[in-house]
Amino acid sequence: MKKRSRRQQIVLYGIVIFWSFICLFPFYWLVTTSLKLPLHVSRGPVYIPWYDYEPTMQHWQYLFGEVGDTFWRHFRNSLIAASGSTVFVVAFGAMSGYGLSRYKYYWRGLGWGNDNIAFWIISQRFLPPALFVVPFLLFYSAFNLIDTHFGLILAYTMFNIPFAVWIMRDFFNTLPRDLEDSALVDGATHWQAFVRIVLPISTPGLVSVAIFSFIFAWNEFLYALMLTNFDAITLPVLIAGQNNTRGIQWWFISALSLAAVLPVILIGLFFERYITRGLVAGAIKG
Repeated sequence: MKKRSRRQQIVLYGIVIFWSFICLFPFYWLVTTSLKLPLHVSRGPVYIPWYDYEPTMQHWQYLFGEVGDTFWRHFRNSLIAASGSTVFVVAFGAMSGYGLSRYKYYWRGLGWGNDNIAFWIISQRFLPPALFVVPFLLFYSAFNLIDTHFGLILAYTMFNIPFAVWIMRDFFNTLPRDLEDSALVDGATHWQAFVRIVLPISTPGLVSVAIFSFIFAWNEFLYALMLTNFDAITLPVLIAGQNNTRGIQWWFISALSLAAVLPVILIGLFFERYITRGLVAGAIKG
């Protein structure tokens, strides 16, 4: 029995190591490519620094030196759009999720209750984003929102709110109502009980929603491409446009891609425990 258990552990660890290699190798390839000279890249696949080739930092120096102003401008655009939409998503998602969790709604015409309303909200994410490109362009053109930070924030907020409402509703369902009832008995209003009692103990759910909303907005490409021209162009659009008369410079694109993805990786690693607690807590009840 022990031998069988030991064998199962070895197989499990082998699968985990193999899958980790599959997931992490593209990042390793980006790192090594960003340190290669163009000659090494065009020569063919070489993998090990200081053995197959001599690393160089000239592409990173070029990124933060000669084109540093352009990079930081697009980095700032991505940060503004992602952070702004995340704030709105967390605020509206928390309030909507709390309402669906604590109050009873019923739509007589369709016979819908809270569960039906929640499913209708999340169903808006089932639709392909490309379906709304033309309506967005017409709407944004009429209100002069094209190539503005607020325009991107508005679009990303709309796309992420269904996910936030669904997650926060499930998370609030796991919280006991005793603390809120005690606060109401002591004279607090429903709003005060929500802000002072519910939100502080809902940190894992709020953080998980914030991180996923930020990552989606940071990586979003289609609407950033269609709704911006110059002033509000984000990093994904900048990376996709790295094709000039000399061809695609993979060594520079690798450095640029790593610089763009590094903040998201650091955020995910730092708040990993909140993500796990937030998603699992909502799944247990549901």
